[in-house]
Amino acid sequence: MGFPFQRCRRLRHHPAVRDLIRETHLNPQDLIMPLFVAEGISEPQPITSMPGCFRYPIKNLVQECRRLFNMGLKAAILFGIPKTKNTEGSGAWKKDGIIQKAVSEIKQTIPGFLVITDVCLCEYTSHGHCGVVKDGEIVNDDSLVLLANTALSHAAAGADVIAPSDMMDGRIAAIRTILDENGYSHLPVMAYSVKYASSFYGPFRDAAGSTPQFGDRKSYQMDSANRREAFREVFLDIDEGADIIMIKPALAYLDIISHIHDVINYPVAAFNVSGEFAMVKAAAANGWIDEKNIAIEILTSIKRAGADIIISYHAKDIFQWIF
Repeated sequence: MGFPFQRCRRLRHHPAVRDLIRETHLNPQDLIMPLFVAEGISEPQPITSMPGCFRYPIKNLVQECRRLFNMGLKAAILFGIPKTKNTEGSGAWKKDGIIQKAVSEIKQTIPGFLVITDVCLCEYTSHGHCGVVKDGEIVNDDSLVLLANTALSHAAAGADVIAPSDMMDGRIAAIRTILDENGYSHLPVMAYSVKYASSFYGPFRDAAGSTPQFGDRKSYQMDSANRREAFREVFLDIDEGADIIMIKPALAYLDIISHIHDVINYPVAAFNVSGEFAMVKAAAANGWIDEKNIAIEILTSIKRAGADIIISYHAKDIFQWIF
């Protein structure tokens, strides 16, 4: 029977009833905080395009991780910014590189804190691309060796999860193989399987100094118009040994998160990226929106779409607001 016997507002009238029947919940264990660690600085540097975010020297990074851990936020993904860069990005796999030293310090100081490391070359290359460049082309297979070596160096430093973001074909197999051959078969790989060539990455590139010096990344990151291609990428990465599947960005690709969640039996992560974060911050700073409620609504929508894990620059704020 319809109205007046059925009244949906009955279950909305009392706040306790609304809480009782709420279908989607953000949980503390859902969230991962992205953090930047940089060589050659002695104090945290504010990132202008990402209000509230900083490039940290290792000492302050460890302190920030301690604060997050004490709040109840138990995981971070690290992005390294080297002091110098070169064409092949050799700082990415140096034993004493910025990420390697940062991981070691965090794990020695806060053993229970989950450290995820982004594996890519773009922050370390002078040209800003995610792989080896020859004659103006990003060369796939030559890049795999460097990415695998980077992953191995992160594992040796103590990383808990390896997260390759480069989008080179075959990089999951290369990384899984080198980890297994060197005694790290227990380490999970969180693959940036569905990473679109998005305009939402601008503030991150500002923060990491990783804007390409020529061309763009459309020859290896996905076309934002494509949905079916996402499934090809996901199934290839699963076949190569991925343990967690990531979609990036999140907000403009909720349909992709939902479709992938419905067809695979693997954990699904989504990256609520820098541009999505910066737009909220900018609008809030102008008094146009309620930052707290908008951020909670956005992250809830990502969870509702099917993400088991959410990487977000809002993560720390969310903990302060609702947990």
